[in-house]
Amino acid sequence: MNIETKSSKALPIGHETKSEWSEVTPGERFSIRVSSKETNGAYSMLEVVAEHRNGTPMHIHQNEDEHFIILEGSAYFAYGDKTVDAPAGAKVTVGKGILHAWCNLSKSPLRMLVLFTPGGIDELFRTIAKRGVINEATLLDKFGTRMVGPALFDNIYTVFSPRS
Repeated sequence: MNIETKSSKALPIGHETKSEWSEVTPGERFSIRVSSKETNGAYSMLEVVAEHRNGTPMHIHQNEDEHFIILEGSAYFAYGDKTVDAPAGAKVTVGKGILHAWCNLSKSPLRMLVLFTPGGIDELFRTIAKRGVINEATLLDKFGTRMVGPALFDNIYTVFSPRS
């Protein structure tokens, strides 16, 4: 079995390709595994690693469906009127326009793939990671993302309430 890389050369499964990791906030990092540019905007895929007590505030994506595949650890999700513990191997899909958040309540790191359809939001992650002077409201609006509430629990670290 072979896999495709950016250079379009087939490599055997298990071959490690160099990936760049960026930090969303202390305790949460990501790597863009497939950019929207590579798929002509069809989708983008990120790998996310979140430490204990990291997560997101309640938010809505107006443009993308978001698909999570839990690779290691466990994530706690709230979406729509549902809550779920998602262990390794679980899949969670949140449709566009649905209020949602996730966090890592376990003591182990959480590692997951996050697929956005259509793509484009990977640029939001790149911009947040640069941490330059940005107007957060304008940036989020540009990418159709609205923050509508706090994290799921007290003492959850997010990009808006980082670890000190």
